[in-house]
Amino acid sequence: MEYTSLNELRTVIENCRLCKRLVHYRESVEPKPQYEGQTYWRRPVAGFGDPESTIFILALAPAAHGGNRTGRAFTGDKSGDFLFNSLYKAGLSNQATSVSRDDGLILKGCYITAAVKCAPPRDRPTAQECHTCSPYWENELHLLKKVKSVICLGTFAFNAFLTYARKQGISTKGLRFKHGASYHLPGLATLYASYHPSPHNTNTGRLTEEMLIRLFLQVSQAL
Repeated sequence: MEYTSLNELRTVIENCRLCKRLVHYRESVEPKPQYEGQTYWRRPVAGFGDPESTIFILALAPAAHGGNRTGRAFTGDKSGDFLFNSLYKAGLSNQATSVSRDDGLILKGCYITAAVKCAPPRDRPTAQECHTCSPYWENELHLLKKVKSVICLGTFAFNAFLTYARKQGISTKGLRFKHGASYHLPGLATLYASYHPSPHNTNTGRLTEEMLIRLFLQVSQAL
């Protein structure tokens, strides 16, 4: 189904109940002690950002106590802290923090979304859940008419985009995930790969702030 606006699509996404396992999990997550008393979002999380975006950032899924709590992607968790600090230093955000839906955050020239809109158990959606959810982020991409570059955060998002590219009749032979890799996909976009800014990657030094800022600046300058 095609949608006429991001707002229309957002309404559909936020009311989706197609994947029973994900619905059950997102609605049953017990608050962490530090969030006791807060009202969790517990719904699918649509993407957000600049409607005139030239950069499309695709990640895995909302975190159980991040997006599933706050209702916005990469908001209220350590991955988001790292990501938005890097976006801010690269000039793609008006502030370095993302803590709630009403914190005044504005993205500049970029849009952030996830391949799966609900928080999955153990951060592992099934192949069927990814397939069921893919029309949502694909429609977000279609509605953002000025996108020239796609940045995939992590192998899961990278593979999801390759699946989408093949559906558009584009060969993905030889395309491999590697941080900093870029591939021009004729008629579609330039695809960039990045490690996901998860604590596992950032705490171990696999992904540093310098690496992520350098990638964001590379993409911006290429545009």
